[in-house]
Amino acid sequence: MARVPAKSPEESRAMKFLAACTLVPILCFAFQDLGSKYGDMDWLTYGYVAWPLMISPVLMLVLFVRNRELIRNPRMGSNFSQTVKIVAAMYLIWNIIGALGYSWLAVISMLCSLAILVGDRQLKKQAAT
Repeated sequence: MARVPAKSPEESRAMKFLAACTLVPILCFAFQDLGSKYGDMDWLTYGYVAWPLMISPVLMLVLFVRNRELIRNPRMGSNFSQTVKIVAAMYLIWNIIGALGYSWLAVISMLCSLAILVGDRQLKKQAAT
C-alpha cells in the first residue's frame, strides 16, 4: 500500500480519499482515450470522462467539510491543506472547460472547487484569530 506523508491519522485518511478523488478521473480519461483509439470501443464516450471530473469536486467538498479541523490546525494537517487547494484549482480549470464544452452541470463542480479554495482561506483566518 502506498504511504502518504501525514502528520496525523486523520490527515492520512483524508489524503488517501483525496488521492482517490484525484486519480479516478485521470484513469478514466486514460482508459477512454486508449480504449476508443486503439480498441474500437465506441461505448467509451466523453461522458465516461466528464462525469468523474464533475463528481470528484463534490466529493472533495464533503471531505473538506468533514476534515475542516485539519485546516484550522496546521500542526495536524498542513499537507492536506496545501494538497486540497492544488487539486481544487486543477478541477476548477477542468470544469470550466467541461461547462463550456460538455454540460452546464459542471457549474456545480466549479462552485464546489471555489468553495474549497475560499473556505480554506476563511478557516485559516479564523484559526489565526
